[in-house]
Amino acid sequence: MVNIKRWFRHAFMPPWRWRVLFSKKALDGIEKSIKHSEHQHSGELRFAVENALALGKVWRGVSTRQRAIEVFSDLRVWDTEENSGVLIYLLLADREVHIIADRGITKLVSQSEWDAIAEAMRKAFKRGDFLRGSLQGIERITLLLATHFPSTADNSNELSNKPVIVKR
Repeated sequence: MVNIKRWFRHAFMPPWRWRVLFSKKALDGIEKSIKHSEHQHSGELRFAVENALALGKVWRGVSTRQRAIEVFSDLRVWDTEENSGVLIYLLLADREVHIIADRGITKLVSQSEWDAIAEAMRKAFKRGDFLRGSLQGIERITLLLATHFPSTADNSNELSNKPVIVKR
């Protein structure tokens, strides 16, 4: 059954809302932070922001986590040599953050660790501090990846560091 409140949040989310919360300067800062992060480990980070889901997805009851997994696949975050990709996914209409890690990482890092980082980011976002919350989330992910996937001499950048704005 469709959640009517959720449907309205997605239907009436202004398509420009992400620009208010993530200015070009903020997106550039996130990209720079990801680049710096990836020098410290052999993992790959992606950062994606989606304003709202297509209404058909809301009607079918697609959860934020299900959508995050779709975006993980669409961005090919799974396509790294060491299966060490991590996606930070924000769905603004649902006010949700999900962190999806590839299978090489999930063997070493528990879901509860990812959930704790996502919750800290959500709290910062609730205070209106989107840039700081994003950067702190990247920093905490960096510490986890540096522990389990230390940087190697052959540490190539396999995925773009540029944040992605997902269109409906």
